[in-house]
Amino acid sequence: MTDWTQADLATIDADDELRVAAHRPDGTLRTPRIVWHVVVDGALYIRSVRGDDGAWYRGVRRTGTGAVDAGGVRAEVTFTPDGARDDAIDDAYHAKYGDGPAVEHITAPAARATTLRVEPR
Repeated sequence: MTDWTQADLATIDADDELRVAAHRPDGTLRTPRIVWHVVVDGALYIRSVRGDDGAWYRGVRRTGTGAVDAGGVRAEVTFTPDGARDDAIDDAYHAKYGDGPAVEHITAPAARATTLRVEPR
């Protein structure tokens, strides 16, 4: 596993949307879905606004790997459950996306339970 370069992480962070595609068990990629993402302490995080019911989230949890694309940066990645920074992640979602109803959903307990750290592989 490698780390994001500072330039790639800054480019990804500057984009409002991250396209996420999970690997299927046979290694092919599922159809990409758009999710909101944040960077906290040099790490990239995503959540499922629908909690465990999010189809893309279920796919990611099955294999733990996939691909992401934002701002022209495309990478094969691993997805690791990581709720250790949830309060800071909530703050980052509010700072990046505002305080509207969508942010209230992405920072609600059901979404917080799906926090994933995204790392290049």
